[in-house]
Amino acid sequence: MRCSNRSLAPLIAALLPVLFALTGCTTNPATGAKSFTLLSWEEEKQMGAQAAAGLAEQFGGEVGDTISSDYVREVGQKLLTGIEPGVPDLDWEFTLLNDDLINAFALPGGKVYITRGLAEKLENEAEMAGVLGHEIGHVTARHGNQRISKQIGFNAVLGAAAVVVGTSSSDSDLRKYGQVGLPAMAIGGNVVLLKYGRDEESQADMLGLRYMSRAGYDPIAQQRVMEVLLEASQGGARQPEWLSTHPYPETRIERVKALLREQYPDRANNPNYELYAARYKSRMLDRLATLPPPPKTQADGN
Repeated sequence: MRCSNRSLAPLIAALLPVLFALTGCTTNPATGAKSFTLLSWEEEKQMGAQAAAGLAEQFGGEVGDTISSDYVREVGQKLLTGIEPGVPDLDWEFTLLNDDLINAFALPGGKVYITRGLAEKLENEAEMAGVLGHEIGHVTARHGNQRISKQIGFNAVLGAAAVVVGTSSSDSDLRKYGQVGLPAMAIGGNVVLLKYGRDEESQADMLGLRYMSRAGYDPIAQQRVMEVLLEASQGGARQPEWLSTHPYPETRIERVKALLREQYPDRANNPNYELYAARYKSRMLDRLATLPPPPKTQADGN
């Protein structure tokens, strides 16, 4: 049996105001694309500051070596010179975490973190710049804001639909099909939100290449970062890529290679691009090698 137009009318009427609200978009200064964002830049800063409180301690705290910690901050600040006009002054902080996980992440408002475990896998300053540039890209592209806004919008639509279905006549087509359709919407909608996550990772890869190259780093180093992630992922079970918020490293490597061909065809033997391997060894790798092993943390699951 098909739902009649009359039975669908209340549902459509309830959803229209929400759908109209979702059409309000802003143009992002970093990507040039329109995006749905409910939070202001100032609210992002406040959210990031609140989330950062006590976060480092969950990952072993900041590495105690001043030289390596300051090195991360210096490279991060160097990358900020390449961000786009229109991105306001944010509360940028760059922290080297004393954790052996291979990880890096950013909070809205400018809090950027890289773990000791990842730093020890890298070979030069340009690779670290690629990691930090990627995380800066998440912030300037406002990915955290977008994901929060999309989830709020999706929940609003789903909630409105549930109200309409729940108040409909028990023998109506709307109740019959709604009881089946709402769970499917919940599952399908969340898969769509995961897809947004994968797209955001690819966008952050693109922005990371942009910021590191503007700062004078050879963008080929970003490909090496992806190879590090690929090596780290070997040997363990992985969920299907379409249910993951991150593309597989293999996928990201191919996309980075394409970006290098299309946007940086002159990078080879370009005197404006450097890797700075010796500096990275002396200020990062040699310093970390003298430290005791990182403590077991909440992030390790222990």
